[in-house]
Amino acid sequence: MTTNGQGLSSKVHEAVVEVASVPIISDHDTLKYHLLGPSLTKAGQDTVDQQKVSEVIYNASKGSKYFNNEEHKDKNLTQKIEKILARKRQLERVDLASDLRRADEYIAELELSRDLSQTVVHIDCDAFYAAVEELDRPELKHVPMAVGKGVLTTCNYHARKFGCRSGMAGFVAMKLCPDLICLPLNFAKYTAKAQEVREILVEYDPRFESASIDEAYLNITQYCEEKHMDPEDAVSQLRNEVAEKTKITISAGIAANAKIAKIASNRNKPNGQFTVANDRATIVAFMRDLPTRKVNGVGRVFERELDAIGVKTCGDLYSQRAYLSKLFGEKAFQFLMQCYLGLGRTKVQPAEDYERKSVGTESTFHDMSDKTELREKLRWIAEELEKDLTRTQFKGKTLVLKVKLHTYEVLTRQVIPPKAVRTADDLYTYSLPMLTKHEKEIPGMKLRLMGLRCTHLVSTKRSGTDFFGMRHPSAADGEPGPVNTTVDDNGEWEVWPEEEFEEAARQERQDEMNELEQLSQEQDTNGSDPLTAEEQLEEANRRHKHGREILPNPDPTYRGPNSSVGFQKPATNHVPPAKEEEPFWPCPICARPQSTNDKDFNDHIDFCLSKQTIKEAATETSSSPPALEKPLLDGRGKENSNSNSNNGGSGSGRGRPKGKRKSEVVGDRGNKRLFFGLQRT
Repeated sequence: MTTNGQGLSSKVHEAVVEVASVPIISDHDTLKYHLLGPSLTKAGQDTVDQQKVSEVIYNASKGSKYFNNEEHKDKNLTQKIEKILARKRQLERVDLASDLRRADEYIAELELSRDLSQTVVHIDCDAFYAAVEELDRPELKHVPMAVGKGVLTTCNYHARKFGCRSGMAGFVAMKLCPDLICLPLNFAKYTAKAQEVREILVEYDPRFESASIDEAYLNITQYCEEKHMDPEDAVSQLRNEVAEKTKITISAGIAANAKIAKIASNRNKPNGQFTVANDRATIVAFMRDLPTRKVNGVGRVFERELDAIGVKTCGDLYSQRAYLSKLFGEKAFQFLMQCYLGLGRTKVQPAEDYERKSVGTESTFHDMSDKTELREKLRWIAEELEKDLTRTQFKGKTLVLKVKLHTYEVLTRQVIPPKAVRTADDLYTYSLPMLTKHEKEIPGMKLRLMGLRCTHLVSTKRSGTDFFGMRHPSAADGEPGPVNTTVDDNGEWEVWPEEEFEEAARQERQDEMNELEQLSQEQDTNGSDPLTAEEQLEEANRRHKHGREILPNPDPTYRGPNSSVGFQKPATNHVPPAKEEEPFWPCPICARPQSTNDKDFNDHIDFCLSKQTIKEAATETSSSPPALEKPLLDGRGKENSNSNSNNGGSGSGRGRPKGKRKSEVVGDRGNKRLFFGLQRT
């Protein structure tokens, strides 16, 4: 393993690999590694004894409901891995020449999609919440400090030396570092500072993409061309500007695509940058020795499954390429092969440009079993979801109820109402039977979390009524509006499957945070100024709710009296002008939008009517019957000669796996990222 600039030193990585690869003597060997948490690869822990940390976490949480739940999940994962290994042993006795050939063909096809023309940057604020707090209390810069009391949201680098990190129960962190100072969360302060950073990023890429409150992707190709700057110089300038204007530091990764840029941004933390040259040999070498856990989209579970079959680094994937689709599925095979090659998306766009897949809200609370209280809680959640749906201008065709039992078991049910729902009354009416069914199936049911989510969304944005009283097709008529497709400027498909895996890993981390919040409520915290149980619940729910707003990128052309405007822009009173849609009247015959000028509109109707009349006359006198089917078109609007196949085209488009239908390729594009101020629930 190489050690230059990696987030974990070789010593720490070897300790991690050792814990994960030791032969299983007891079920708790793997459990201790699992308890290290989702943020094991956080920077700043080079000298930490991870085995000691795992022992502290193990002993501190042993006997709790959280521990019992983690133990249960670890046993289930162990059983799953045993099945994977049994399946692999079967495959080893079979001729997999065809699978090997197919894998090599896919790798060759992926190579043709490699784009080395773009420069993508991932920026990550260093210990963001802690850094913001240190601006108000400079004395905290020199002592171990963390933000978040029930569960740590972030730690400064002094605290990380003791093994403290984000996603760790506060009372566990106090055992690792008794002098740790924990501050309560102040989201208003963090979002205001995040907006200051955003206003600088927009100068380098107006269409930058926020990934969370403290990280973002930029494509600086055009900026570098216009300013005649090398990417390294441009990013160095960006980092210096952020440090000077906001008084916080950021680290950056520079690469040919978003996947590698994110990995690289963790190399020289804090306050550093790392470049992976836009060269195939450099990229492949960079990925070869990279632990799979360092790839965004590979969580603790997937890491352990891959480790079981002998895959510890991305370079190990090649030797197992014939087995991957058989063991983990086709999507995982595609994702892992792209990891091996160091391929990823080059397209960066604002968060609001993505099609949203769901809107939901949830709440944690003390163990609750009273039916009246549960219904009151459900009603409150329905009202909160109505607010979110109104704000985001959606309603849902599918309603999902999520509950977490006092044993930490998570259950979900879903229903398809007879109409798309948005109001609290409808949300409550259609979710109550699902809750009642849970109560019947689980006598004496106790819950500690409840949530509602709408999926299969329909836009409620209205564009007015036309001359004939007809609404625009994208209006709230129960039909979905236009779907954002993933077609690049050349008309070729740019599809990468990592979004689904990144979302799964993100959800894994969020679930871990939720469970650690409950663990912290079970323990008797001994730290200074501990939170009460009610305060911990409030902190947990504020963390879930925080930053749900989808905000557009700042306007780089606007220069108000105050350069820093915060998330709601109260300081400048500047409200960006609303985008006015050009008025139109849909033609009642061809349904195409037409000018609202009376004469032009009437002339078009006359034309359509005459054209329709001519068509009907021609059909009646034609000796050949009219065509019953229209030819299938490919992604560029050309007729597909192989219309009866499942390929939907030649399948040779950029980044599009061979043999995939168009619907399979574009159907999964959605709002899979968190952005500055947005946390998915």
